[in-house]
Amino acid sequence: MYQRQVTVLVYLSFMLLGLLSILWGILLPDMMEQLQMSPAASGLFFACLSMGSITGAFLGGKYVQKFEFVPLFAVLLLALVVLIMGASLVQFWPLLLVFVFALGLTCSGLFTIGHTLIARLYVAKRARMMGFMDFMFSLGTLAAPLYVVVLYWGIEDWRWPLRLLALMLAGTAAYAWYLGRTHQSPAHMTYTKGSLSYRQVMKKPVFFALALMMFGYGAVEWGHGNWFVTYASQGLALSTEQSRLIFAFFTGGMVLSRLSFSLFLRWFSSAQLLMILVICAFCGAVLVKMTAEPALLQLGNFALGFGLGAIFPLMLTAAMDLDSDNGPVLSGLANIGGAIGYQAAALGTGLAAQQVGIATAYWLIPILAVWLLGTVSYFSYLLHKKHTQAVKV
Repeated sequence: MYQRQVTVLVYLSFMLLGLLSILWGILLPDMMEQLQMSPAASGLFFACLSMGSITGAFLGGKYVQKFEFVPLFAVLLLALVVLIMGASLVQFWPLLLVFVFALGLTCSGLFTIGHTLIARLYVAKRARMMGFMDFMFSLGTLAAPLYVVVLYWGIEDWRWPLRLLALMLAGTAAYAWYLGRTHQSPAHMTYTKGSLSYRQVMKKPVFFALALMMFGYGAVEWGHGNWFVTYASQGLALSTEQSRLIFAFFTGGMVLSRLSFSLFLRWFSSAQLLMILVICAFCGAVLVKMTAEPALLQLGNFALGFGLGAIFPLMLTAAMDLDSDNGPVLSGLANIGGAIGYQAAALGTGLAAQQVGIATAYWLIPILAVWLLGTVSYFSYLLHKKHTQAVKV
């Protein structure tokens, strides 16, 4: 019963976190107009969000196991509610930077706890259950464009999607607090007093490759997620609503990928499937930049989303299978690498857009896709080598 209730809590929370994570990029054009944010200021906004994520991932990876997971999860959810409501009330964009830094920090802690909970609760079915967890995250990102479009039919104000989301997170926090207060954690889920070390993990080449790969993954996923609507509406002269609906093909591809990737593991190894997915993502990134046709933009967005979608759960599952005891650190390392990539893409695109316009600056996304292709190839090679050595032994 405890396992089922905690699983529902984590999955529901990840769906709402997915909605929150992609919401900033969707609302960005309206935020820029109302708060008088320049492209460079918008890049700084995402950089602060990324810096908060890096800080939260580092702290979570080292220290999260010192606490009971579910009560801490509830506290972080409640903190997230307060921060979202605060962000929805700001009138000057510099103050918004403080809120988004704290938001990034809090979300990273939630990600680390969620990944560790599911990985420890489902040792035998880790790949499938973690894939479904990230599917729920993608379901939130898929719902985000439609969520904003529907709310804008009633009131066209970027603040109200955030406020309604805060209300949903408040309900989830109450459920988490109830579970934490009324249920006792199983023995293998109890906390320990020690802290884990990133240094020991990073000494292994496969985990160093993991960090490099996650840099490219975070850069491509969030660079595209945060800037595509702005690129399509300002760089390609499409309407904002049409841009958001085209973007839904990207999130739809991610949802389908995370829902179905475990089926492909029947025919391909983790290393082989990672290569297939990253090639699909690379082709999608190039197509999105090379065309202005809505139908081809939809196809490119879908291919990019389908290729990216399963990379994270597949990669993290493979890493945890190699060293399950360091699960929180591996989750933290993945989040740190992704957040640094997020920061590089967000700030780099914003600064470039300030100088040369968003249409030219958007070339950064396919360039970063090349990095992702190279690092995934390296990670897959090391993963295949590890498995080959294990079979020989």
